[in-house]
Amino acid sequence: MAKPRFLHLLSRAARAAQGVADEGLSDLNLTSAQAGALFTIPAEGGASVNAISESLGLAQSAASVLVQRLEQAGLIERQTDPADRRAVLITLTARGRSLRTRAIERAHRMNTAAARGFSSDEQAIIARWLQHIIDLKEERP
Repeated sequence: MAKPRFLHLLSRAARAAQGVADEGLSDLNLTSAQAGALFTIPAEGGASVNAISESLGLAQSAASVLVQRLEQAGLIERQTDPADRRAVLITLTARGRSLRTRAIERAHRMNTAAARGFSSDEQAIIARWLQHIIDLKEERP
């Protein structure tokens, strides 16, 4: 029996998961990347573009473009960080907070559907393996 082609399967699964997530959020006019950014920004308070970039595993330039689109959509705004007047915090608007709450509910439903049929132990193994792959990438220079 041939060994599973894990990276090939993971690549296909990542594309499928992206499609499922985007489809599940489409009526909210959000992409999964936009929802991920909204999840990174606390409901009260703010986050830096760098924090959003790191949380989503995006290049700083890609995170900046994502933040710009969220700002154009009226979901976030930029504010001066009170702790460091040179820094900018990304904060949610009232509309952004509302949409974030709805997107979180969708994400919970989609995650529940994705885990259906797998025991808690199996889910833990899958999560550990996925984190392992992320860690391998982050260990590379």
